[in-house]
Amino acid sequence: MLSTPVLFVLFILEDEMVTRIRERISAWTFIPKGNGKPLQVMHYGLEKAEQNFDYYGNKSMLKLSEPLLATVVLYLSNVSRGGEILFRYSEPKNKIWSGCTKTNNILRPIKGNAILFFTRHLNASPDTGSSHARCPVLDGDMWYAVMSYFVRAIDEVSVESDGSDCIDEDDNCFQWAAIGECQRNPVYMIGSPDYYGTCRKSCNVC
Repeated sequence: MLSTPVLFVLFILEDEMVTRIRERISAWTFIPKGNGKPLQVMHYGLEKAEQNFDYYGNKSMLKLSEPLLATVVLYLSNVSRGGEILFRYSEPKNKIWSGCTKTNNILRPIKGNAILFFTRHLNASPDTGSSHARCPVLDGDMWYAVMSYFVRAIDEVSVESDGSDCIDEDDNCFQWAAIGECQRNPVYMIGSPDYYGTCRKSCNVC
């Protein structure tokens, strides 16, 4: 019998352990805690062998309105067969990356292990190499947690934003964007985890 995913969202204010986990992840990644969304704990049982999934319920995180910076996957259980992660567009290291049927144990989810991958280049452009698939669970079940980190602190971002905070702070922003400054000088133009960005509207990031 195939499973339906069950999603639990743990808010850090409700659980001291989650707070400690987030602090350790922040120390490991050098990303401020405030840039992360609440920890999501997911459980999957048996799935169809011909399907691939990602760690967000098949929603492309590269298409969200908020600039995603990095993802941390924490494996909470062992999986007898399946559940491996596959980066489909990254540079192949060997044949094990070609598909779920050709993977080996090095990609198998192991309790206590964690994976960190960044979804943006240093110039803030999306890194398509971070696009990934999660191989279906074929035997047993799978528990894991996901932490998503964004370019700006979460309390500064509104998912349902009406656009009123999407502004240029300099009259020259439109001209600078037209000559490519969004790509050449992304920290000043677009922003970073500790700087809001001067020309976010002209750079089309909000």
